[in-house]
Amino acid sequence: MGNCKMGGLIQTFFITWVLFCSINISFSRLGAQAASINPNYKEALAKSLLFFQGQRSGRLPPSQQITWRSHSGLSDGRLANVDLTGGYYDAGDNVKFNLPMAFTTTMLSWSTLEYGKRLGPQLPNARAAIRWATDYLLKCATATPGKIYVGVGDPNADHRCWERPEDMDTVRSVYSVSPSNPGSDVAGEMAAALAAASLVFRSSDRQYAGLLLRTARKVLQFALQYRGAYSDRLGSSVCPFYCSYSGYKDELLWGAAWLFRATNEVQYYNIIKSLGADDQPDLFSWDNKYSGAHVLLSRRALVNNDKNFQQYKQEAENFMCKILPNSPYSSTQYTQGGLMYKLPQDNLQYVTSISFLLTTYAKYMKSTKTPYTFNCGSQVVNANSLISLAKRQVDYILGVNPIRMSYMVGYGPNFPRRIHHRGSSLPSKTSHPQAIGCSGGFEPFYSSSNPNPNILTGAIVGGPNQNDGFPDDRSDYSHSEPATYINAAIVGPLAYFAGTLRS
Repeated sequence: MGNCKMGGLIQTFFITWVLFCSINISFSRLGAQAASINPNYKEALAKSLLFFQGQRSGRLPPSQQITWRSHSGLSDGRLANVDLTGGYYDAGDNVKFNLPMAFTTTMLSWSTLEYGKRLGPQLPNARAAIRWATDYLLKCATATPGKIYVGVGDPNADHRCWERPEDMDTVRSVYSVSPSNPGSDVAGEMAAALAAASLVFRSSDRQYAGLLLRTARKVLQFALQYRGAYSDRLGSSVCPFYCSYSGYKDELLWGAAWLFRATNEVQYYNIIKSLGADDQPDLFSWDNKYSGAHVLLSRRALVNNDKNFQQYKQEAENFMCKILPNSPYSSTQYTQGGLMYKLPQDNLQYVTSISFLLTTYAKYMKSTKTPYTFNCGSQVVNANSLISLAKRQVDYILGVNPIRMSYMVGYGPNFPRRIHHRGSSLPSKTSHPQAIGCSGGFEPFYSSSNPNPNILTGAIVGGPNQNDGFPDDRSDYSHSEPATYINAAIVGPLAYFAGTLRS
């Protein structure tokens, strides 16, 4: 057994060495490509925020810049006799799912808190994007005592149709959680979003910030008091679209961490500690918040030198060691072109969210009085190591990749033209005033090989495959569909590089 084990270790070491050499060669090639492709981070930042206007549900304001969109979902909530208009459609469909929408809001808020000064003239646009979501989330949390609304629109009916949000005639079912049908995951994420947003508005609108924080407290209390996963109760209304695969403990930790940051009250610290040991995954997403919570809590250890948070600093560094390509503990694959590759479907959501954690932890590391490093085995990691990897990922998304494809729509000369998005792929109301019914959009629009008539500026799609290829096929939703949470996570890194580097 011992000899077999040693042989396995040698083989593993050899494979790992070859992989790392391959990755480093790929990164060197990317460096050569970068010399000819110089990303404009300020332009990309502006467009990443503009995208959210294309996802708006409800009555659009006169300031709407994506003008091929119009009012939609104006009766949302009517089936429950409440007003649930507003918010965002999650991706290329016309459904409002609160779990990913709240995560989107939390990430936009975290980006604004950490990188507000670097946002520059985009700060008002970031606040507007956040408020479009929080106005809706407040309605969901307060419309009916003892109940939290967590979604609008029957996803199964919606996905059978290909129609503009302005035309949708599918049933606008209303979904909720309650003491007898709990949803600690979605409630915990909503609490995180409201608490994080309260910090964003604390300096510009104290009254609104106070409302957000009061509501966040109540929603987290609901999540803690009535425990259970929302997908266990709502079934096919949220699964397989946004099942709570990771359970709800991560959202309780995440929500409590954000309320602790917003209030500095010991009760939330006690909640964090009471949740006990938690998972240490190698990704961060709308479903799994552990890594994000660890980085958020590590701030207290690094920025405030609070010894009570050393555990989370260590967990954050364990995460970084699983991501860095030259770490002996790396569990992250990279394509030949240098892109992190976590999962085949919507891979860029993991790339943007992990890139956010890289730049943010690096920012915390740089805040210490003396230069701070940590170790991944014998590998010494400094802040610039994390920033360099994040920059490679952001640059890849913006076109520094083997096929020179920008995965942000409307950015650069070569970007996805046939994205999996109903509103983008169908003619606008202005150009085609007649209604397009449920099945009316499939022929000739969905099946057409022509580019989409409406450019959803700033949208980041699911991204390339593991071979750095991208077919630009409307029906290939795993690679060609944009989503709010992909964009929300890249706002921070884009702001960081826009404010640091010449662009």
